[in-house]
Amino acid sequence: MDSFNGDKLAGSSPVPNVAAEAASFAPPSLRDCRTESPFIQYTLIILAWFFFLGILGIPILYLFTQAFSGGISLFFQSIFADKDTLNSIFLTLTIAPLAVLLNTVFGLNAAWLLTRYRFPGRTLILTLIDLPFAVSPVVTGLCLVILAGSRTWVGYWLDRLGIPFLNNTPSMVMGTMFVTLPIIVRELIPVLEEIGPEQELAATSLGANGTQMFLRITLPNIAIGLLYGVLLCNARAIGEFASVAVVSGRIAGATETMPLRVERLFQEYKSPADFALASLLALMAFGTLLAKGLIENRLNYRHHSVKKGKMGQ
Repeated sequence: MDSFNGDKLAGSSPVPNVAAEAASFAPPSLRDCRTESPFIQYTLIILAWFFFLGILGIPILYLFTQAFSGGISLFFQSIFADKDTLNSIFLTLTIAPLAVLLNTVFGLNAAWLLTRYRFPGRTLILTLIDLPFAVSPVVTGLCLVILAGSRTWVGYWLDRLGIPFLNNTPSMVMGTMFVTLPIIVRELIPVLEEIGPEQELAATSLGANGTQMFLRITLPNIAIGLLYGVLLCNARAIGEFASVAVVSGRIAGATETMPLRVERLFQEYKSPADFALASLLALMAFGTLLAKGLIENRLNYRHHSVKKGKMGQ
């Protein structure tokens, strides 16, 4: 056997590259895209950059250019000197966190239910959770008006209890919550399915209660997915327009959020105030994405550090 191996290694015929031969017979869809010609590669890269600049880059650049066209002092004056604009900022920063908090609680429970249990009607619930993606937000607002209007029995009892719904914060929170409903659930379901129930079952078999299992096992495993869903939900909630426009009554200084205020300023030809407030919305969205990236990198770094420490032991 040794002489046979030595003869094969010392021979003049090279050892065949099995991986290369297998790749040559693979279908085009499975081959490495880098095997394409440089012309196709650079063409795809240029098209991607052209699409990015045309759809996102140029409009955002124009937005900030117009926002600061009158100088920095006029920019801050347009935002902080107008009471209605300040009220819209405060209202947006009230509605968005409430909607995100409610969706986080619902998302955790719904994702847990749908991944850990199999029951009749599970597919129907999954379909209904995706309904806000298919239904126009205008329809959402209209349904809330029909459901809780002053001439309905729901609106009648809300008035009797002294709970203002339409043209007030509760209806705006509910409209925003419905539009952003699927985001956190859809981020958590793949994560919970990937980690599986084994660690949770082991924790309960060792005597852990539900709270201990969630805080020490489930939450650390889904932290990044939950954070990603929360930040995306927050960014979507801040910019919600259609459903809020229907249920809020669009009362200046009372029920106008930042997107509604931007449209009013634009219709009244108040420039650069409209661009200034719109750029503030964009900065809030950028801040949300930046926070997501920083926290995600921190969690990944901590995870790799713990993993290296365990391997060192």
